[in-house]
Amino acid sequence: MTFSDKLSRQRYTRSDFEFDLPSALIAQHPLPERTSSRLLHVVPKENAAPVLADRMFRDLPSLIAPNDLLVFNDTKVIKARLFGKKASTGGRVEMLIERLTSDDSALVQMRASHMPKVGEGIALDGARAIVLERQGRFFEVRFEGTGDLVAWLNVHGHMPLPPYIRRAAGEGDDARYQTVYARVPGAVAAPTAGLHFDEALLAALDAHGVRRTTVTLHVGAGTFQPVQHEDLSQHVMHREVYEIPAATVAAIDAAKQSGGRVVAVGTTSLRALESATDDEGVLRAGCGETALFITPGYCFKTVNRLLTNFHLPGSTLLMLVAAFVGYETMCAAYAHAIHAQYRFFSYGDAMLLEKS
Repeated sequence: MTFSDKLSRQRYTRSDFEFDLPSALIAQHPLPERTSSRLLHVVPKENAAPVLADRMFRDLPSLIAPNDLLVFNDTKVIKARLFGKKASTGGRVEMLIERLTSDDSALVQMRASHMPKVGEGIALDGARAIVLERQGRFFEVRFEGTGDLVAWLNVHGHMPLPPYIRRAAGEGDDARYQTVYARVPGAVAAPTAGLHFDEALLAALDAHGVRRTTVTLHVGAGTFQPVQHEDLSQHVMHREVYEIPAATVAAIDAAKQSGGRVVAVGTTSLRALESATDDEGVLRAGCGETALFITPGYCFKTVNRLLTNFHLPGSTLLMLVAAFVGYETMCAAYAHAIHAQYRFFSYGDAMLLEKS
């Protein structure tokens, strides 16, 4: 490991979250069964080394108390990767939708030898996209000839696998890069902690008396955006749309009143909940946008436990994990995971984190 020693310092920089990860540990394919992933249970200890327990994901019901509440992100991944040609020159264009902005428009990233200009058309399968404006590294485009855009994408688009998966998306990814409880189309990256659940495990949790509820946060491609600045205060977080149903607020209030813990399934669920919680700790129902960047020192107001996968070196999600369990505990957990050859990133293994 190459994590820096932060025991005597209070201010963190991007380099403090870099580490050496063997490429062989980056999962390129899902396991045959969702619940056959491994699970590292991480329990921080004050003034002592954390307790790190190697488990299997199917063991989860034994680790969740009946009065705990699991909060799932029910966003659904759309087939957000498109290939087309510039109408003016025939030059190839690859588009990755960042987010849908209306029934017929989207904010997209593009790859092309020469970027399309405002007003230029891009020919797609039986349709076209018109560039409306450029917003930094994104383009606002309007789709024509698609009809229902999400339905059209399901036919003509490709599943947007993350950049560290070094292969083209296949038919199997249509199902496996999607949670079994996905309901609301709009994400362009999966809430990957949820990929470990299947219907049998959900039924086992129900039988154990564990309650569950949902939020919606549409994960954008910006989730893979690296932190560019050493000074973390200079990082501009990507924005994502979320919704907190009133029923979810009621479920969380009931869990807390009964002494239960709120378990966020994934960093996306956690960010949605924390974004909708005010400084007095009151969680509000409704829709919003979040650019919440959680770094060590953040005071968590709603979430008590976190289920998450193993994250990229130098990423904002790794910083979130360090904020949740403590920097030294995070370092110890990742060093253990590498030594024990856990599988990393979207199709990899998981952690259950107790808050420090």
